[in-house]
Amino acid sequence: MRKVLLILGQLTDSDADWLAANGVLREISANATLIEHGGRIDAVYFVLDGELAVISPRGGVIARVSVGDVLGEMSLIDSQPPSASVRATRNTRLLAIPKTLLADKLAGDDAFAARFYRALAMFLAERMRNTISRLGFDGGDAEADSGELDEDVLDNVGQAGARFDRMLRRLQA
Repeated sequence: MRKVLLILGQLTDSDADWLAANGVLREISANATLIEHGGRIDAVYFVLDGELAVISPRGGVIARVSVGDVLGEMSLIDSQPPSASVRATRNTRLLAIPKTLLADKLAGDDAFAARFYRALAMFLAERMRNTISRLGFDGGDAEADSGELDEDVLDNVGQAGARFDRMLRRLQA
């Protein structure tokens, strides 16, 4: 859930409404593959419910993702094919934002683009910090291990949670 708070905390209510209005609710069953390594990806996904495993080309589980995580953001940024596969470990619901619609919105709305890219940068920085810590390269820094959100993010957590709840309600209607 923390990841979606990072992203929605940087966006406005109207940004979150745009994502919900232009996204498509997608449900996949356990063991179904959402993203194939080296394949084409046509959406950015917000995990609404369930769990997925990120799987290396060699078949090992790199990470598990769940509610509030985002998938497909790297391919949106650099247009490269996915570097890993993603498979549902249990029934999962996702909000799929078509890449073409999102790219058009980013190109046509500078303010939205600035907020969205800042949110993605924060999300990716958090992921990198977690990876460094998980691999043991953080030198045992207690502050890095605390798991606390940045003060700028904390200011927006309440709004971000409300935006996420509103998105879920809209999609269930």
